[in-house]
Amino acid sequence: MAEDIVVKMTADFFKTLSHPARIKILHTLEKGERCVCEIIEEVDIEQSNLSQHLGVLKKQGIIDSHKDGQKVIYQIVYPSVLDVVSAAEKTLSEQIGRSQSILKFLKDK
Repeated sequence: MAEDIVVKMTADFFKTLSHPARIKILHTLEKGERCVCEIIEEVDIEQSNLSQHLGVLKKQGIIDSHKDGQKVIYQIVYPSVLDVVSAAEKTLSEQIGRSQSILKFLKDK
């Protein structure tokens, strides 16, 4: 029963990370706290769309925000989320490397 809850929570966590804009947001916040105006420049999406993605990440508890005057500043709450993203990117790199090896083998046949 408890294991089922953990499995569902883990799946929900990965669903939260399952959009390219959210990965870009995390890469932007990896450099430290950023205001929306800085995030929007780096992620290059509409502000309304950015707000939705920030809301999803915030609801999951991955990021948090605070006000600084008129600006809303965002930061990563759990830096270990970057390890998860990095592990996924490493796995993709390995998959691409393997695919290239297979293609080279087939081409050389």
